Amino acid sequence: MIIGVLALQGDFDAHRRRLEELGAKVVLVKKPAQLDDIDGLVIPGGESGTFLKLLGEEGFEKLKQFVRLKPTFGTCAGAILLAAEVDNPKQAGLGAIDIAIHRNAYGRQIDSSIREGLLGNSPLEMVFIRAPKISRVGPGVEVIATEGADPVAVRQGTVMAATFHPELSDDTRVHQAFLDLVGDCATLIR
Repeated sequence: MIIGVLALQGDFDAHRRRLEELGAKVVLVKKPAQLDDIDGLVIPGGESGTFLKLLGEEGFEKLKQFVRLKPTFGTCAGAILLAAEVDNPKQAGLGAIDIAIHRNAYGRQIDSSIREGLLGNSPLEMVFIRAPKISRVGPGVEVIATEGADPVAVRQGTVMAATFHPELSDDTRVHQAFLDLVGDCATLIR
């Protein structure tokens, strides 16, 4: 199993380290053609508008095709890119998961925080940095983690999104859930 981490900006290296710690072979994806050679993709945090500029039209279209075919996990800005609807301000997205997301809903960088939420029914440390907030969850979307009453990690089919940064805490369960999803998909394809 080969997992790609989109390495255009953000803390992609923290995702690489976490995935390797869990036994995955990881490729840092910098060119659209690299998407052909991976089994799953992590889109890290960063600035979603900058991701769109760096991807360019060709990269965006290739990524749009990828997320419809193979497992993808987006954190923070990655979740924004995967969403069906984005506001504050409105922005194009991949439309890969039926959620609406509000950018920078927790405030500015200075308002970043570490909170305790729930992964299922189990406590989970969550790092929020200029985090978006999921404002609508579509009927086919499963909420897998919450912080208070807010959904903060969701899954629909082979796509996962989290508004926090699981790569910045010591808990490996969110990344393991993604690797399990990739493994399940690989088994179905064989």
